[in-house]
Amino acid sequence: MIKVPNGEEIFVIDAHIALWDARKENRLNIHGEQFINCFYDYHKNLSPKEFLWSREEFDTYSPEKLVEDVFVRGYADMAIFQPVLLSEFYKNGFGDYDVNEELSRQFPGRFICNGGFDPRHGDRGLKELEENKEKYGWQGVKLYTADWYGNSKGYKLSDDWSKRYLEKCQEMGIKNIHIHKGPTITPLHRDAFDVADVDDAASCFPELNFIVEHVGLPRLDDFCWIATQEKNVYAGLSVAIALIHTRPRYFAEIISELLYWLDEDRIIFGSDYAIWEPKWLIEKFLELELPEDIQEETGVTFDLDVKKKILAENVARLYNINIKEQKEKLKNSPLPVQMV
Repeated sequence: MIKVPNGEEIFVIDAHIALWDARKENRLNIHGEQFINCFYDYHKNLSPKEFLWSREEFDTYSPEKLVEDVFVRGYADMAIFQPVLLSEFYKNGFGDYDVNEELSRQFPGRFICNGGFDPRHGDRGLKELEENKEKYGWQGVKLYTADWYGNSKGYKLSDDWSKRYLEKCQEMGIKNIHIHKGPTITPLHRDAFDVADVDDAASCFPELNFIVEHVGLPRLDDFCWIATQEKNVYAGLSVAIALIHTRPRYFAEIISELLYWLDEDRIIFGSDYAIWEPKWLIEKFLELELPEDIQEETGVTFDLDVKKKILAENVARLYNINIKEQKEKLKNSPLPVQMV
């Protein structure tokens, strides 16, 4: 939690974090190096200098450092793992479901562990999805529509096989579909991250929640026009919120557009740790006020009540978290003392 000037303590759920392994030993090919290089460029270009990591530290980091950065220093009370395997680039995967689960067991109530699927895996993948739901109890999945598989360099949510997997998710109670729909990452193809296929999927599966991570950047207009019609489409702020340091007015424009088109109940905070640390993102987010001209044009409200919804309340609703009850439960899940 973070205490604001009026003395209130604000509950925070970081809805987009990862624990990855991009070491040379885990890379299958040049593409694994290209991918983490691109991540590191975003980290260097958008982070405050006091939060810059060394390249060695960035390639892989300990679970202990994650807990320190996200919870102890970073104000989050809970966090949601959104792992991506990238099996064509990394020998043992970029993320690891079991590693995430182990950390979750060490700190009860702190983590929600999501998984993923690739509809190009066909019937085999459907069976694996069922097995993983039973093993891990997933409430959500993170999808990378630009991921490579064999000769394929992407898929769409509107594909027939994608719909079969979404049907299976609906059947099993995996209701939260997080999708990377944002800036391209080398060597993945920009067009495979296009937001257009979200419209069809959201229309076909109104009982599922489609959280568009990175709010579709650089296709914000397309995303907003889709989300204003499809009420089960949500905006995940990761990546977009990182602009709050180097481009605060640009971020003010982004958040005002989201508030104008979607309303305050469908916007969700995520740090995209470890590309960025939540500490500075949350501090700057709470301090931000919309410029007068933007406020006058859009007429949106961006007060503390709205910020509280974005920082925790909206995603808590999707994951059936009672914040008041959760505060009491977390008293029995102590965190390590902050390092000096």
